[in-house]
Amino acid sequence: MKFTKMHGLGNDYLYIYGEVPENVKDLAIKYSDRHFGVGSDGLIFITPSKKADFKMRIFNADGSEAKMCGNGIRCVSKYVYDKGHTDKTELTVETLSGIKTLNLIVVYGKVKSVSVDMGKTVVQDEITLTAADKDFTATPVSVGNPHLVVFTDGVENFPIEKYGKILEKHLSFPDGVNVEFAEVKDGYIRMRVWERGSGITLACGTGACATVSAAVKKGLIKENEFITVKLDGGELKIKYTDEKVVMTGSAEFIAEGETYD
Repeated sequence: MKFTKMHGLGNDYLYIYGEVPENVKDLAIKYSDRHFGVGSDGLIFITPSKKADFKMRIFNADGSEAKMCGNGIRCVSKYVYDKGHTDKTELTVETLSGIKTLNLIVVYGKVKSVSVDMGKTVVQDEITLTAADKDFTATPVSVGNPHLVVFTDGVENFPIEKYGKILEKHLSFPDGVNVEFAEVKDGYIRMRVWERGSGITLACGTGACATVSAAVKKGLIKENEFITVKLDGGELKIKYTDEKVVMTGSAEFIAEGETYD
């Protein structure tokens, strides 16, 4: 299986241009392993689409399928443009959470960064959940995939592994949930993430969109303005309105290779 390893702010996947094999769950688990495999947060397959320019399917490191990945979709657009599968700088990509529109910023013939219309987010009322020895006031948000945003002080040193893996599988979310721990600073948001099916990752694009959406609804930041979200792997620019959320960030190649059984 030929693959290209790419990352968006350290959120790394193996990208395969071609149809999804029947044993994809086993492949995702095997090749995502960072000691006995290639190492990644999962696999992303890029295929033709009858509804859009391309279609993406995302499989997490545990083999489960994700509906959407903000960092992943930026890398998809760089992959298809830089490798000559399209010459468009405005693309549509079909995902399990709908068709997304992407605008590519091209420098010297290569995609440098990508702006994505993530569509409308749905922010629910705050809920209180108990995980281990702590109660959390959190905001559920849908960005086509499920998120739970927790605002907390001292997020830099917060034990997200201890609580993230419990909240991910809380009874309130029978299908699991991505968990964001965030702190609103002076002029930016610091966010760390526990991703459903992958654990701690360096960045999550949909999580950043969910966090900004929750922050606007709580009156912590203003809507219709780009705000910087600082993640472990880098920065994203996010703008929330009632109609849509726009995300801008980088996409990078790492390496190419071929797997052997």
